[in-house]
Amino acid sequence: MRVFVAGATGAIGKQLVPRLVAAGHEVHAMTRTESKQAMLSELGAVPVVADALDPDQVAEAVGRARPDVIVHELTAIGTLDIRRFDRAFALTNRLRTEGTDHLLSAGQAMGVRRFVAQSYFGFYARTGAAVKSEEDPIDRAPAREMRESLAAIRHLEEAVLGARWTEGIVLRYGGFYGPGTSIAPGGEQSEMIRQRKFPLVGDGGGVWSFIHITDAAEATVAAVERGSRGVYNVVDDDPAPVAEWLPALAQELGAKKPMRVPRFIGRLFAGEAGVVMMTELRGASNAKAKRELGWHPAHRSWRQGFTAGQLPT
Repeated sequence: MRVFVAGATGAIGKQLVPRLVAAGHEVHAMTRTESKQAMLSELGAVPVVADALDPDQVAEAVGRARPDVIVHELTAIGTLDIRRFDRAFALTNRLRTEGTDHLLSAGQAMGVRRFVAQSYFGFYARTGAAVKSEEDPIDRAPAREMRESLAAIRHLEEAVLGARWTEGIVLRYGGFYGPGTSIAPGGEQSEMIRQRKFPLVGDGGGVWSFIHITDAAEATVAAVERGSRGVYNVVDDDPAPVAEWLPALAQELGAKKPMRVPRFIGRLFAGEAGVVMMTELRGASNAKAKRELGWHPAHRSWRQGFTAGQLPT
C-alpha cells in the first residue's frame, strides 16, 4: 500500500517509517524541515516537505502521494512545563485540530481508505476503575491547565471517528519511553528524575500506562494493515501507580529516591495538572489491541523495559 506519514521525523515516526518500508509499503514521509529529507530517504521513504498547518501544502502533498492510508503522528512538544500544560502543548493542540482537519480534507479528496491518528491514554475519567478500556468515558472535568489539550484530543478523535468515508482509527498511546523519547538517555524526564526535580506527590496513586516506542510503532503498522474503525489503547500489559514506577525508574537511572511531597506542595510547583497526573490518572487496558490487531508488546512491562538496556545505568 501507499502510506502517507505526517510527523515522520518525530520519535515514533522515525521508528514507524522503516517498519512500514520493511513490510513492503511505499511510504511518503512528511516533514516541514527541508534538511530532514536526507534522513527520510535513508529510512527508505519518499520525502515530502509541507507545513501541516497550511491546508494548500497538505492538499498538494497528499495529492502527489495518492496514498491508500494516512498516518497522523503530528506533535510539537517542547520543554514540558506541567504548571502551564496547555501552553506547552499549544502547537501540538493546533496540529491535533487544524492539522487533523487539513489531513482529513486532503484524504477525502483522494479517497483514502484508512486514516490512523495518534491520541493519548491519559484523559480517561478519573472515577471508577483504575484501568480503563476504550469504552470508558473521557474526563469531562479536566484540570484547568489541561482543558485546551483535552479539547484538542476530543476534536481529533471525533473528527477521525466521524469520517464515514474512510476507516478512521485512533491510537491512544501510553507514555513513550525508549530512543528519542523523554525517558531515554539524556531525555527530559530522565534528567528531571536524576536531578530530583520529579517528586512523588501525595500518595502517588495515579495509574500510568507506558509503551516502548518500538512497540508503539509495531502496533501502528498493525493498525495500518488490518485495523478497523475505532479506538485502540496502545499500552503495555502493566499499568502501575506512580508510587511504583517512579522509584523504580529513579533506581534504574542511578538516582536518589524521589522526594515525597504533600498535594498542596505539589500544586505549587506542578499546578493542578501535575497533582492530577500524580494522584488521579487512570491507566489503560490493551486487551482490544491485542485481540483485534493481533499485536503484542515485546516489552510487556515497563519493569523489564526500563531494565533491558533501554536506559542508562
